[in-house]
Amino acid sequence: MSKAALLAGTAIILAASPVHAQSQKRTQITPHIEASQVLTADLQSGDVLTYSTLGGGVDVSVQSRRVQVQLSYNYEHRFGYDERIADSDVHSGLARASANIMRGVSIDGSAIATRTRSDIRGAAPTLLAGNPDNISQIFSADAGPTVSTSIGPVGIGAGYRFGYTKVTTPSFTALPPGEERLDYYDSSTRHAFNASAGVEAGRVLPVGITVSGAVMREDASQLDQRYQGEFIRGDLVLPVSRELALVGGAGYEKIHITQRDALVGANGLPVLDSNGRYVTDPASPRRTAYETDNPLFWDAGVLWKPSQRTQLEARIGRRYDSWSYTGSLTHQIGPGSGLRVGVYDSIQSFGRQIGAAVQALPTQFETSADTFSNNYNGCVFGSVGNAAGGCLNGVLQSIATANYRARGIDGVLSFNRGRNRFGIGAGYANRRFYAPDVGPGVRVDGVTDESYYFQAFAARALTAESSLSGNIYANYYESGLGNAPGVWGAGANASYTRSFGRLGASLTGGIFTYDTDGLESDISAQALLGLGYSF
Repeated sequence: MSKAALLAGTAIILAASPVHAQSQKRTQITPHIEASQVLTADLQSGDVLTYSTLGGGVDVSVQSRRVQVQLSYNYEHRFGYDERIADSDVHSGLARASANIMRGVSIDGSAIATRTRSDIRGAAPTLLAGNPDNISQIFSADAGPTVSTSIGPVGIGAGYRFGYTKVTTPSFTALPPGEERLDYYDSSTRHAFNASAGVEAGRVLPVGITVSGAVMREDASQLDQRYQGEFIRGDLVLPVSRELALVGGAGYEKIHITQRDALVGANGLPVLDSNGRYVTDPASPRRTAYETDNPLFWDAGVLWKPSQRTQLEARIGRRYDSWSYTGSLTHQIGPGSGLRVGVYDSIQSFGRQIGAAVQALPTQFETSADTFSNNYNGCVFGSVGNAAGGCLNGVLQSIATANYRARGIDGVLSFNRGRNRFGIGAGYANRRFYAPDVGPGVRVDGVTDESYYFQAFAARALTAESSLSGNIYANYYESGLGNAPGVWGAGANASYTRSFGRLGASLTGGIFTYDTDGLESDISAQALLGLGYSF
């Protein structure tokens, strides 16, 4: 069945059964195949479409003292019955891994396969049902070693990460009338090296001292874009009481983002390749999209830790020639339940931000049985209380080719107890783009876009063989390009799953809508009947 709703429902059943819970192995590898029949109906025009899917995948969980791995991957091929539904392939998966190779040496990795909107000005449809417009498939992975040791009271650490991101050409973007489309993202590679040395407060001095630095480079194929960043900073921690400390830091950074022009044809327009992407002009000079004008930065704030389960940090400072606000709140409600809130502000690209966001997710997470949307397009909820999860909406609001300053806030609440699971995620994301102010194509330098998002899911094991789950979401997207209107998107679905040993069945129904302010809107309903078999 599509999107592994069967396996997600089975996981709820097993988690709620004491007999199964006691016999669960710490290493589980579950390949599966699935087939489903899908019906989608446009509630405004009355048009009804139907198609079949066939797919498979694997779920892996390894949890030991030295190794933590969770992987969930599903492949689906859709067979259309007529020309109104095109055959297509869909990949959906998330992987997080951490392995302690030896004392002080570990390797961490992350990967994601998902789908998201290409242009923030375009339609906001369901990501899987029917022939969705404005959607691209994304693949991204990051991995590398981390080393930590100490010399007397000084703790020393270093790490390296290599990352790669690939985006497929989107379907028709369905832009508002008069809006010129943007370039399409292709691929990028990135390298990041960091090192630090520090002494805890009270070991040598009353204050804790840390010195850290990093070097990063990203090369994107579109227009030969290049990001180069280096920074070094020092941080102080001054304990005020057992629960409260003052924190502050200052440093120097150098960021330089460059790219070349698009090749221009005889008609004065950018030349496109066979995939609709701009062709780079090899004779173009390397132009600066962004460069730090004031490389000195600072921040200060408080660190509050009233217990081992709760920590709050809030900072304010000057960076990127303006005020900057960052912070985090984590609270472990119970063994399987927790809360996390984060406030961020950094110079990013689509590749770097999605890599960092996935790498920050927990190595134990819940798979939501959202058949019609995408399990890994929004918030991902952790299954242990000290790692509640995180939201990917801030980077996946749309695929940006240019670099940008990313600012926002998001939070997740994850609850897992007995037969019940639920999660809530919400946030706000703002991106201000950087690009050369010369050359052909749409000018995006200084343009700002933003989005608001909300997501919730709930699931309950009804019996040892059956479960019920539901999902709701709502998003609002707004672009600063031209006169592009805001776009609303929302949806809800419910799924009933029943297992018969290794065989399972599922029935899912949902309703979805998107509305472009003052222009078009769409309301659709979907239903799915699926069968799956796990090996």
